[in-house]
Amino acid sequence: MIAVMIAGAVSMLVSLICTRYLITFFRTRGTGQPILGKEDHGPEHHMKKQGTPTMGGLAIVVAAATGWLVAHLRPNLAFSDQAMIMLVGIVVMAGMGFLDDFIKVRKHHNRGIFWKQKSYITLGLSMLLAWWLVSSTDVSQTLSITRATFPGWHLATPIFVVFTGLMIWATSNAVNVTDGLDGLAGGSAMMGFLAFTIIAYWEFRNPAVYGDVVNPLDLAVLAAAFAGGCAGFLWFNAAPARIFMGDVGALAIGTALALLAITTNTQLLIIVICGINVMEAGSVAIQMGVFKASGRKKRLFKMSPIHHHFELVGWPETTVIIRFWIISGICVASALALFIADFTRVTDNL
Repeated sequence: MIAVMIAGAVSMLVSLICTRYLITFFRTRGTGQPILGKEDHGPEHHMKKQGTPTMGGLAIVVAAATGWLVAHLRPNLAFSDQAMIMLVGIVVMAGMGFLDDFIKVRKHHNRGIFWKQKSYITLGLSMLLAWWLVSSTDVSQTLSITRATFPGWHLATPIFVVFTGLMIWATSNAVNVTDGLDGLAGGSAMMGFLAFTIIAYWEFRNPAVYGDVVNPLDLAVLAAAFAGGCAGFLWFNAAPARIFMGDVGALAIGTALALLAITTNTQLLIIVICGINVMEAGSVAIQMGVFKASGRKKRLFKMSPIHHHFELVGWPETTVIIRFWIISGICVASALALFIADFTRVTDNL
C-alpha cells in the first residue's frame, strides 16, 4: 500500500510542477490551441478559448512514469514485464497524439492528421500493442468482467489480440472525444484510474481468487501514478482551463485505461468504469448514423459530442462538467460495487 501511495503522491507533485512549466513554456512561444469555428461546424461558443496552451498531457505521462519508477525504490516491489510494456505502449500512443497536436499548432487550425488516417494509424498501433502484450507476458486470454473465471470465456490468441486491440483503440478515441470541456476528460479519467488502483490492489491482496493476474501490485502502482498525474494536471485544467491536455494526453490516458482493464481481467467492466466516455463516443456514432440515414438533413443532437449539445441547450460549461463528473462517479462506484459483490459471492462459497 505504501508503494501505491508513493506513486500517486510523487506523480501528483511532478504533474503540478510540469504542468505549470508547460503553461509558461507554451505561452512565451505563442503556442496555443486552435478552435474549430462555424465554417468547420465546430463549437463556435468556444472561440474565446483559442490560444490556450495545449499539449499539457505531456505532464501527465511524465508524472505517471516518474511516480511509477520512484515507487520501485521500495524493496520487494518488482518491475513487471506487463507494466513496462504498457508504459512503452502508452508513450507510443502519446507520441502519436503529440504529432497531431504539433501539426495543429503549426497550421493554426484544429485539423492535425486527417482524422481517417489518424484512426487507421492508432488502430494499427493498438493491434501491435495488444499482440506484444499477449506474446510477451502471461496475460490471461479470457473474456472477463471481474476475474478470469467470470465468465471465463477463453479466446484463441488471434481473436483475443483483435478484441483487445479494438478495445485499446476504442477507449483511447473515446477519451479523446470526451476531451472537449475544461477538466472533463481529466477528472473522469482520474476516477477511472482510482477504480483500477483499488481493483488491482484488491487482486494483489486476494491471490486465491485472482491468481491469474500477473503482478497486480505493480499494476496498482501504475494506476495510482496515472491517477496522481491526472489530479496534478486538473489543478490547472479545471475551468477556466489554463492549459489543455491535447491528443497527447487523451490518447495516452485512454490507452492506459484499456491496458489496465486487460491486465486486471476486467475487460468488460471497463464499459461501466468508463461509462462517461462510452456515452460521449456513442453520441458521436448516433449523430453520424442519424445524419447519414436522413440523407444528410437531420441531426439528433444540436452538436456532438453530447457535452456540446447540453451547452447549446443552455447549460453553463461548468454545470455540464460537474454533472458529467457526477455521472462518471456513479459509473465508477457501480463498477466497484459489481467487482466487490462478485468477490463476496466467491469467497462466501469457499
